[in-house]
Amino acid sequence: MDMSEIHRAVRAGLRSLEAVEPMRLSEWAAKHFYLSAESSYVEQRWEAFPFQPAIMDAMSDDEIEEVDFMKSARVGYTKMLLAAIGYFAEHKRRNQALWQPTDDDSDDFCKTELEPMIRDVPVMESVFPGFLAKNKDNTLKQKKFLGSTTHLRGGKAAKNYRRISVDVAALDEIDGFDADVEKEGSPIKLAYKRVEGATFPKLIVGSTPKIKGLSLIEARAEQADLRFRRYVPCNHCKEMISLEWGGKDKKYGFKWFNDDPDTVGHVCRHCGGVMTQADYLLVSADGKWIAQDGTWIDEAGFVFRNAAGDVVAKPKHVAFFVWTAYSPMTGWPKIVREFLSATAKAAAGDLSELKAFVNTTLGETWEEKGEKADEHALLARAKDWSLRVVPFGGLVLVAGVDIQDDRFEIVIWAIGRKEEMWPIDYTVIDANPADARDWDKLDAHLRMTFPHAAGGHLSISAAAVDTGGHFTHEAYNFCRLRVSRRIYAVRGETREGQPIKGRASKVDVNDRGKVIKGGVKLWHVGTDTAKDLLLGRLSVERPGPGHVHFSKELPNEFFHQLTAEQRVKVKTASGDKYRWVKTRARNEVLDCTVYALFATHMLDLHRYTDRQWDSLEAKVRPPTMDLFGLPAVANDTALTPASQEQQVAATSTPAVPVTIPPHQVEAATAKVVGGRISLSGTRRGR
Repeated sequence: MDMSEIHRAVRAGLRSLEAVEPMRLSEWAAKHFYLSAESSYVEQRWEAFPFQPAIMDAMSDDEIEEVDFMKSARVGYTKMLLAAIGYFAEHKRRNQALWQPTDDDSDDFCKTELEPMIRDVPVMESVFPGFLAKNKDNTLKQKKFLGSTTHLRGGKAAKNYRRISVDVAALDEIDGFDADVEKEGSPIKLAYKRVEGATFPKLIVGSTPKIKGLSLIEARAEQADLRFRRYVPCNHCKEMISLEWGGKDKKYGFKWFNDDPDTVGHVCRHCGGVMTQADYLLVSADGKWIAQDGTWIDEAGFVFRNAAGDVVAKPKHVAFFVWTAYSPMTGWPKIVREFLSATAKAAAGDLSELKAFVNTTLGETWEEKGEKADEHALLARAKDWSLRVVPFGGLVLVAGVDIQDDRFEIVIWAIGRKEEMWPIDYTVIDANPADARDWDKLDAHLRMTFPHAAGGHLSISAAAVDTGGHFTHEAYNFCRLRVSRRIYAVRGETREGQPIKGRASKVDVNDRGKVIKGGVKLWHVGTDTAKDLLLGRLSVERPGPGHVHFSKELPNEFFHQLTAEQRVKVKTASGDKYRWVKTRARNEVLDCTVYALFATHMLDLHRYTDRQWDSLEAKVRPPTMDLFGLPAVANDTALTPASQEQQVAATSTPAVPVTIPPHQVEAATAKVVGGRISLSGTRRGR
């Protein structure tokens, strides 16, 4: 063997020890990526659009764990995702998994996108020398590269998420997935489980959105630390603007004259100047990705800067939004023609084309018209009575609690005969749910008692605490320690036809790292069923059974959130179904009210007979009262059933809580002692 052969052998042996050249995905794609004939209009080397490099670099940056891309069609997302697969396989040698909506979609992606890329990108041969060989390492479900494996799966079956441990998990067209995969949970959650434990975990989720309130990509984007839109300088005033569709009621956005699409231009919201597509293409390279708080991406070194220009830490979770107008591959007149065609059909009653335009061209969710309560009508019927005082007709107090990352939200409802309802308290407690001391604030609030218009005080008889957020185990532990006070751990169940009081299961409680076996019961709440019930009650206009009263002291936000969802008909694989979807980002009051309705069902109030209501009334507002112990009545109005809206001012007299039993209570007597109610008697079961 001559020396040259020895040198080659030594170099080959040491190659695995070479340091990898630092390279971002956009740089790798510019150097290696190729657009194959099978999946591109033009077969050629990759040349990125100005808005694409930052998205690609976020995909490849190890400091960013989650990347969402909410987009229209024709903006190159599939190609960016394909380049990322090649990059992670060849450059970083990391295990990957890519899920498409169905198995057929996955197979098509492999045949028309992935395999041509492996064939046409020369550098891929170094990690997949056996590409043309037919063996178990080269199938439609798996590509085994040197140093890594890429799994390709459909997203419909829960089994497709099992037995896979990867560094990178990607979901393409997530809005085409089932929201709950075979009753095992969200596809995003199932995919994220596959990267837990990775040194540099990466979750990439992208999609064209579909129905507002049901869109998985829209919900993901709302959860991101930073949400970026693409801005370009106005060619007139030089202010940074994002391209917006606008609309007839807006002075900015896309405008054209005399129904002629060829006259289209974009009107600046700052100066009113008109930018043509040719103008846009001249300044598009000077654009920036800017987030909702002013943070922007300096693409030269892929660093994040605040509005003042200072470098800041990269967020863990970012989202990007871009739509068709940004793509140089689609003419603006073509977009206008699509819109005019869609609106003409919509005028004739066919909304399908307009819906497709909103989803695939504007990159926005389509908002179905549905049934919902009118917040203005509810506001109009609000009356002058004081919060934190139980009205004359209120007999039982129930509470719903929603846990957010920085607060507890609590709504307390008074329930009367035949489930007439009054909201008596709406409170937001600033808190860090990770801190056990802050849960004491919630506990103190749920221990409060409230003066009753008939004298005495009532305490909360049952409460439900949502456990579905980021602090599940803390919520479990809180409820586990308060079972005797009927504080229940709950989780929403959106499947059709589920009862408000659903099944319960025992769950373990992770309390500061300690697993407690046989822990708290977790109750499943039929949220859609509860919202259906509430929608019906909100339409009951006359006081009495099922009517919902409101106080003028409630803030407008209460009404905004209570009506933040609507019931719409959507098409599913099993036919038309009704679903509740959000029309506003904030809906905590509605959630709390749903949990309060669950609490009424735990107390069996929905099954109470007239005799049971009579018995309850006799305890809470007995016919014989110590008038010297009663608080003052608002407006000096006599306390009679006809004056249910009249309230009394809260007093500082120490209260003795009264908890109403969850089942029928009969043959009981009651008396008022110093303005407080005490109960005695015999309790009999149902």
